[in-house]
Amino acid sequence: MKTWLRHHSYALRIALRRLSLTPFSTISNITVIAFVLALPLLASAVLSSLEPVTRTVSVNPVITLFMKDVASIEETQTLAQEIESNAADSIQKVEVLSKTQALDSLKSSETWSESLQALPRNPLPHSIIISLNDTADTQRANELAEQWSTLELVDIVQFDSDWVKKLEGIIYFFKVVLGILAAGVAAVVIATVFNTVRMQALVQRDEIAVARLVGATESFVQRPFLYLGAITGLCAGLLSIVLTAIALRMMNGAIQVLSESYGESFVLRLPESFWLVFAIVIVMLVAALAARWSVTRHSTF
Repeated sequence: MKTWLRHHSYALRIALRRLSLTPFSTISNITVIAFVLALPLLASAVLSSLEPVTRTVSVNPVITLFMKDVASIEETQTLAQEIESNAADSIQKVEVLSKTQALDSLKSSETWSESLQALPRNPLPHSIIISLNDTADTQRANELAEQWSTLELVDIVQFDSDWVKKLEGIIYFFKVVLGILAAGVAAVVIATVFNTVRMQALVQRDEIAVARLVGATESFVQRPFLYLGAITGLCAGLLSIVLTAIALRMMNGAIQVLSESYGESFVLRLPESFWLVFAIVIVMLVAALAARWSVTRHSTF
């Protein structure tokens, strides 16, 4: 155990010494990685901050059943109760709207009031308005709409699933963007650390050759480079959090007036500490793996 600790402490000291010998290169690499890593962190901060706001917006799908002319209001109410009991797991609320209520609602509109006065009778049907809950996705809503369209007293089923598809498309788009940003971060980390370790291996080739001559193992030779990559990833991760915090503060100042105009207190915040630590650990692992790949390829001389 003491030998293991001594080897790792020695590798850590060597890595820190090599980084300090090239301060400009070290700072440049850390800054580049930090700026790239700040992009997905900023996007995650925006999405996580928008979540409480989206909860206040009703996004539940609504299916409207228009009854046939022969259906009475009593039959409509009975059917509504049957629908609510049969699909209780997917329904949030069921409302029955009589043809009289529908006509009065249209008459209250200046656009339709004069036109409706010329009608000899009420042409509107009774209707059942069904609001689905959050567990009902697009597929489930389509299944229910198709099932209710076969009911004997139902004439037309109206379900606008376009908004659901658009919402799912927006969510999928943001997931793809975050995935692309994460892949870009990984590519930048790998390329930067790979080139840094390659240059370090070439500069330290004599030292590595002497170490091998006196019996040093490959793991002993490669370990300082792994620490070099991990330290670079750690510093870049911490700097990216600082940059993201600065960017969010500037953005909050810009959107404060807009949020107040809607009567909402909207503030962009950093993601939770767990995700920040998780992101830093991932960057450190990617950087260490890139360092291992580079030193394996460029230290065989």
